[in-house]
Parts: sequence; C-alpha cells; structure tokens
Amino acid sequence: MSRRVVVTGMGAVSPVGNNVESLWDSIKNGRSGTGPVTRFDVEKYNSKVAAEVKEFNPEPIISAKEVEKTDLFCQYAIISAAEAVENAGLEAGSIDPNRVGVIIGSGIGGITTLEAQKENLMNKGPRRVSPHLIPMMIVNMASGLVSMRYGFHGPNTSVVTACATGNHSIGEAMRLIQNNEADVMVAGGTEAALTPLGFGGFCSMRALTGHNDEPETASRPFEKTRDGFIMGEGAGVVILEELEHAKKRGAAIYAELVGFGMSGDAHHITMPDPEGRGARLAMSLALEDAQVGLDDLDYINAHGTSTPYNDKFETVAIKSLFGERASKIPVSSTKSMTGHLLGAAGAVEFVICVRAVQESLIPPTINYREPDPECDLDYVPNEAREQAIQTVMSNSFGFGGHNAVLVLKKF
Repeated sequence: MSRRVVVTGMGAVSPVGNNVESLWDSIKNGRSGTGPVTRFDVEKYNSKVAAEVKEFNPEPIISAKEVEKTDLFCQYAIISAAEAVENAGLEAGSIDPNRVGVIIGSGIGGITTLEAQKENLMNKGPRRVSPHLIPMMIVNMASGLVSMRYGFHGPNTSVVTACATGNHSIGEAMRLIQNNEADVMVAGGTEAALTPLGFGGFCSMRALTGHNDEPETASRPFEKTRDGFIMGEGAGVVILEELEHAKKRGAAIYAELVGFGMSGDAHHITMPDPEGRGARLAMSLALEDAQVGLDDLDYINAHGTSTPYNDKFETVAIKSLFGERASKIPVSSTKSMTGHLLGAAGAVEFVICVRAVQESLIPPTINYREPDPECDLDYVPNEAREQAIQTVMSNSFGFGGHNAVLVLKKF
C-alpha cells in the first residue's frame, strides 16, 4: 500500500481575498472579484474587465529590497507559501529539511518583468537591461525562492501546463510523497499576467469576455450568455504531508489527497476536444487512482471557464463518464467569482475544495441566469448548498490539451 498523503497547510492570494479565510468567505457567500481593469489603459482593448488582486502588500514577509528583485508572480507564491507553512506549523527544526520539497508552477511566469525590461532595452539600450531579468522572469524561480526562504532541500521543480499547472503541481507532489522521495511537499501554482501584453494576447485570441458593462456578472460559467473568461491572477499553495509524518508531529489534517489523473487531448492548441475524451480519461484515471467509484463522488469543482466551448465540452466529458448519474452530482465553477487564475487556478480551487469538505458546503456558480440546453447538469446556481461531502473531484484543463484532475476526501 502506498503512503497516504494529507493536507496540513494552505495559503492563497486571490481576487476575492489575500488569505485562505477571506478567500473562502467570499466563495461561500458568492462574492465576485471582477471589476474594470485598473492596472493600465484598456480603451483600445476589446475586453475591459478582469479579476485583479486588491490591496496586496508583500511586506513585511518580503522586504522592499527583495520586492525590487522579485516578479509579482513570485511575490504571490511567496506570500501564499508563507501562510501555508505557518498554517502547517512547519517551524525550523521540527522537520528534516532534506525531506521537504517544493513544486510551484506558473502558466506564464514573469511577464511583468519581461515587459518592463523590453521597454528599457528599446528606450535606453542593452546596458540598461536589469541583471535580474532572467531570474525574475523564469517560471522555476517561484519554487526556488520558496525553498531558499525556508531551507527546504528536498525535490525542487516546477510545472508549466497553462491552466492545468496548479493541479499538475499538486498531483506530482503527491506522487513524490507516495514514492518516499519526500515526507512533505509545498505545492501549488501562481500567476500575475495581467499586463498590457498578457491581456492583449488573450484579447486577440477572443478568449476574454465582452460583457464590459456588467463586470461583476461577466464570468458566468455554463450559462447561455457566457462569451469568454475573466482573466485573473493570484496564487494557491498547499502543504502535502505523509500521514504518519503529520501525525507524529501533531499536525492538523484538513483533508486527504487520494487521486491524481492526467491526460492529453491531442486535438488543438487551444480548443478542447469536442467529445471530451481527454478530460474524461483524466477524470477516470483520477478516480481509479483514488479507488473511488462513479457512485461515490459527491461534488465536482469544474474547470468551468465561462467560454462557450470549454463549458460545453466539459459537460460532455462528465456525462460521458458518469452516465445517468451525471445529473445527480453537483458541479460548480468558482471561476464565476475568482475569474480564471490561469496557472494558479487549480491550486486556489484545490484550497476551496478542502474548505468545502471541511464545512460540508458546496460553492455556487454565481451569475447563472439563463440555462444553456447544451449544459444541463446541476451547476449549484447562485447560492452555496449545505450538503455532506466525503469525496471531491477538481478539474483543470489547459491550452495544449493538458488535463489534470485531483480527488480528495474528508479525513
């Protein structure tokens, strides 16, 4: 029997709260984090709304001097990791640092730094490009900085699978513990791509919403009038730990991570497989890994981006796997509140799933007004639902056809 993996710490930075408690309070009460873009002028952009992180202050955890040399996506990761480490009680000396690893990924990485330094290059010449450019923008630096901060010498890597990054990071961390390569893993995803170039790229793809006159209701997953996702930002980090190790040090245990499945659509660079084959395979593999039957799943936290194709094809995949039971499983998208956090989405949603299990409360899909005949499942419209939850599945699907699914249980 493989080593059991439990969740002993959580941290988050999000458009609806910069710690786990404020995040969860917003989610269970159906509060939207979407509003007009304030970071830069969006007059010439097709979409003008986003889910920005608000009132973010990295100090005193990150000094002013460090902030200058750290891209925003890494700052989000460090702050989330700091909350998770404190929450888990991983004090120095209480654990073997050689048995603690870090996997924190990002879909895009340090694009804020990249844009700023490109301006320096064009306007002031190559000698004015910061010597910190490369370490500030590379994706793996989030994991690197967290490991350096705490002296964690165990497995250290990063994942880049677009919107599936957070789930892949957590799933791979689970396997490292199961394979006895670590006792504790700091895992998650982070993103800070709300920049003129990043936003412009998604606008040009026509992936973002055009509901500019209704910012707070613009993210409406599975709803008939959905027309694109809300670009968001933030980070989610969790502490995964081998069960006996957690018990030995008296750690609080919030949930058990029991399954991980991944697959590839092998279909298109951005559009999901219309038949949902890759998504179905990842869900099936996750349930098989968790030894959970189709009749035993209590809730699905959907990828649910609020784009016409994703929501339709995810519904197809769920119905294909679960058959007649699909209509009886609550399925909700918390992106209706947080927006789409890209590489951080899966990690923040995993934190939400843990809290849902703890409080026996299924998060809602807000802004659900007009049903779509092609999306005909129980999407928990508009209000959270009190219901006993034992087993939860969390879906994340990324550009490139990357699918990653996690299954967790009440401990």
